[in-house]
This record gives sequence, structure tokens and C-alpha cells, in this order.
Amino acid sequence: MSAPVEVTVQRLAHARDLPLPRYASAGSAGLDLYAAAGPFTLAPGARALVATGLALALPEGFEGQIRPRSGLALTHGVTVLNAPGTIDSDYRGEIGVVLVNLGESPFVVERGMRIAQLVIAPVGRARLVEGTVPPSGRGGGGFGSTGTGLESEDGARA
Repeated sequence: MSAPVEVTVQRLAHARDLPLPRYASAGSAGLDLYAAAGPFTLAPGARALVATGLALALPEGFEGQIRPRSGLALTHGVTVLNAPGTIDSDYRGEIGVVLVNLGESPFVVERGMRIAQLVIAPVGRARLVEGTVPPSGRGGGGFGSTGTGLESEDGARA
């Protein structure tokens, strides 16, 4: 396992009493993010930008990915709308989470509630070179073209 990347975090005034993001267990990939606003109700089908009260200084070559919490998604149908949301290394503003309620019941977001996860990940930079794209075994097939996994190797349904 490599050494953890150091990320400077600033707790803004409206989040001074909230915990810093933390990993829920030794094997967690994401740090829990807390709502710095609330309580407010997210109606079915509604979305809201939820403040976290945090600003980050990510090192160059890294990004922050905002991901849903599986328990909120399963139990309430509440998820991150633009999952994963991206925090660029040169962004220094407050981290916000775009929550959407895809469930059937109103959902109350409480201040201090764990609303999303933050994954810190390395980012590669590409240099695009214009040219002819070479063929592959898959070709241009997409959007389900590789099947559901129920087909045999010759493509027939099992």
C-alpha cells in the first residue's frame, strides 16, 4: 500500500462544529462527507445542492470524486445526481453535493448527516493526437452490444 496523499482541508465558518471527513473503516475507499445545511426536505424527484462547509487543496495530479452512499440510495432512493462529481485540483471553493431524491417519499436532510463519499484518486493527463482510429475486436458496438452475460460464447442465449 502506498503512503496516503496529503490534502489540506479548510473547515468554513458554517461547519466549524462538524467532524472532518473520515473513513468509516480501515478498508473504506471513501471519506464520509457531512451536510452543513439542514434540516430541509427533498421531495420525490427534487434535487438540491447541499453545502459541506469544506474547501480542499488537492495536489496536482489528483481529483476528488463525490460518490453516493449506498445506504441512502437503497433505503431512500437518495443519490448523487452527477455521480461521480469531480473536484479538480485547482478548485478552492466550498465542496457541494448535488443530491436527488429518486425515491417515493420525501427525504429530510439533517445538518451533520453523512450524505456522500469523497474518493481521492490520481488523474492521468492525455495528449490527443488526431489520426485514424484503428479497428478492434469490439468495433463501434456500445450500449449493451457486449450482452448481458447470459449468452454463450457464440452469442446465443443460454
